[in-house]
Amino acid sequence: MVAGIAALELVLLVMLGGALLAKPEQAGAHKATASKAVAAKHATRPAPRPAKVATTEKSTPAQLPRRKVTVLVLNGNGRQGAAAAAASRVSGKGYRIGVVANAPSHDYPASLVMYRAGFKGEAQRLARDLGVHVVSPLDGVRPGQLHGAQAVLILGG
Repeated sequence: MVAGIAALELVLLVMLGGALLAKPEQAGAHKATASKAVAAKHATRPAPRPAKVATTEKSTPAQLPRRKVTVLVLNGNGRQGAAAAAASRVSGKGYRIGVVANAPSHDYPASLVMYRAGFKGEAQRLARDLGVHVVSPLDGVRPGQLHGAQAVLILGG
């Protein structure tokens, strides 16, 4: 009889131990199921749309009409009369001619158009009209040296 009671105690202890060990697994399974349900709920919810940001496009200043753009024509290739010929082409396109003169150097490899700050659009249009491929801002030149011109055409090669 003592053996039967010991066996019964052993069976009860095994069942009780199994029940205690099974509870955390079940609780973990329940938590995992609950977290999966929450994740699924959030996954099915559409992502919030970003707030519309007011886009302010940089307004480019309107280009001046050709007749209001003054061009300084400089002969930078050393050929006699090149500046006068270029000046007649520039005025033929509708631009005003400021000064026609020789550049300080006569070894420019290619013609170029340089522009005063704020007149990039006008300079690009002048370059396009004359078939010049190099457009650059004026660096280190005082506005007084341009005699009121917004763009400079330097003839090269």
